[in-house]
Amino acid sequence: MNKFEDVVVEWHGHVALVEICRPPLNFFDVTLIEHLAETFEALDQDDRCRAIVLAARGKAFCAGADFSSSGNDLFRPGSDNSAITLYKAAVRLFDCSKPVVGAIHGAAIGGGLGLSLVPDFRVICPEARFAANFVQLGIHPGFGISLLLPRLIGQQRARLMLLTGRRIKGEEALEFGLGDVLVSADKVRDEALALASEIAQCAPLAVESTRATLRQGLGEELRVRLEHEFAEQAWLATTSDHKEGMAAVKERRAGNFNRS
Repeated sequence: MNKFEDVVVEWHGHVALVEICRPPLNFFDVTLIEHLAETFEALDQDDRCRAIVLAARGKAFCAGADFSSSGNDLFRPGSDNSAITLYKAAVRLFDCSKPVVGAIHGAAIGGGLGLSLVPDFRVICPEARFAANFVQLGIHPGFGISLLLPRLIGQQRARLMLLTGRRIKGEEALEFGLGDVLVSADKVRDEALALASEIAQCAPLAVESTRATLRQGLGEELRVRLEHEFAEQAWLATTSDHKEGMAAVKERRAGNFNRS
């Protein structure tokens, strides 16, 4: 398995703890998602691994893309750093056959929310925050969120999050179904490891077979949706509303949008 500075693996019996190491906000780019994908693929081929815990160091679980450094290329077709390149790497995470538990100790914002949807389960805390703030930025949701979020929490609650961009706090996230277990912040990782260990104690072939049945068709459906999401993002990125949304979020004010 390749070793990366921004993705670290730690073994706990048959459970692999995969940790994102870009504190404090753990912004992602194509490189980070590819490193995660490589790590997941290596663990997929490792018989020692029966479950994965996805965690992160720092204040946030993942604050999504760093628009200050990648905003010019993110929605430009053909760019090596474009969102569609990133999304193709993200599909590789969903193709992993091993069950995944997320340890969500802080904010999962924008594409970071999408990354938090990779796990089968999420252990969260009151300090956790989930937000699909794309419409506040004048852009379409990405990272497969328009497909994955309704599947997880239902159409109506997904509409509420996607059409308002509001932040959902830990207790409400548990009620929504974004989280499966709510514990104090200092216990998130241990509880995630405990849940992953419970899974790892079961017959691994049966676990993987059952999980594959539950997720049947998800990979192909996700690929189609990601192409659509990026196409919508590409044209919306050319609008003045997107420019205004980016400025408004940066300046922490309401956007002044004009449908252009």
